[in-house]
Amino acid sequence: MMERRDFIKALGASLVVFQTPLLAMSLESNQPTSEQPAKLVWVVLRGAMDSLGTVVPAFDANLLKQRPKLASGIKEQLLPLDNGYGFHPALANLHQWYKDKQLLPVIAVSSGYKERSHFDGQDYLESGLANIDHDSGWLARAISQRNVNAIALARSTPISLRNTPQANTWYPSRLKDADSDVYQSLSSMYADDKLLLDRLNQGLALQGLTQQKSNKSTGKFVDLSKACAKLMIDPKSNVDCAMLELGGWDTHSNQNNRLARQLEELDNGLHALKQGLGTQWQNTVIIVATEFGRTVKENGTLGTDHGTASAMFIAGGKVKGGQIAGQWPGLADEQLFEKRDLMPTSNTFSWIAKTLNEHWKLTPQQLAHVFPSVPIASASVIHT
Repeated sequence: MMERRDFIKALGASLVVFQTPLLAMSLESNQPTSEQPAKLVWVVLRGAMDSLGTVVPAFDANLLKQRPKLASGIKEQLLPLDNGYGFHPALANLHQWYKDKQLLPVIAVSSGYKERSHFDGQDYLESGLANIDHDSGWLARAISQRNVNAIALARSTPISLRNTPQANTWYPSRLKDADSDVYQSLSSMYADDKLLLDRLNQGLALQGLTQQKSNKSTGKFVDLSKACAKLMIDPKSNVDCAMLELGGWDTHSNQNNRLARQLEELDNGLHALKQGLGTQWQNTVIIVATEFGRTVKENGTLGTDHGTASAMFIAGGKVKGGQIAGQWPGLADEQLFEKRDLMPTSNTFSWIAKTLNEHWKLTPQQLAHVFPSVPIASASVIHT
């Protein structure tokens, strides 16, 4: 049976862990410190973002033929990009990043997933393997090769960061904050146990970094983005990589209104992340992707159904932005994948691999452990 003293210790530790899930992460970095470490933020858009309503190919005459109601509803409001593309009007901040040459939209991308299941598609995107491994994520393999710590701002560890001791989770607690007397009592209780005392002190330090006591977060994307920035810029956290996620992209009906709300939330959250990073923005790359795209044709409820190719974003202070990357496949019926979807012309993982190669300096040999089934993209994405 568990001794009473051990039980009390475990109970006390669990209270702090529940308030501060990042507690178990060591604050001692395994990598030599530098003044400006290369930071990476991975953002998953869950639900299949419609790229044709986001990075809009206004130049393609078949867009209005395939989407007479959806496309006409936003075509005159687009924020201009190059080569006849336009951003959805809700992406005002990302449009400014594009004009500042710090955002690279990549069109017609796909992870290589062949079906149309949200759950499997997201698992495939996060695993990064030809056959989904729910216990091994591509980002976990990447941070192991880079030897840095990562955090997911999520209620549980996403597949992207599974199978590494260098990753953990944090999410704002809705519990009432414990009084300082409780923490003082726990400190006294753990005085003779270095491991538990270290864990307690680390948890309290990270609680302070996210300002949970004075600024309760609602769990909205903009709040999580702000917390993410705080964790990434404070040297006490030793976090060089983070993961965010935003659901709600499954726009089967009333797409124009729903997509506008989603894009505004994404735009505001990423803007808050950049603002919070401050000067660290110059050393940070943000990768945004979704599990698959949506059908080219609009459906009878003014929405779109599960498709194949979509778009992704690569952003940051050193990103070679201000241009559209990827090859446009066309929207004529004979140009569509399976006569219904935007045809993929490049692989999501190839672009991520190129980013890891140029930003984190991972070698082709290291990248083979991260993405064993895809080649590295040839086009450069980062100013090196």
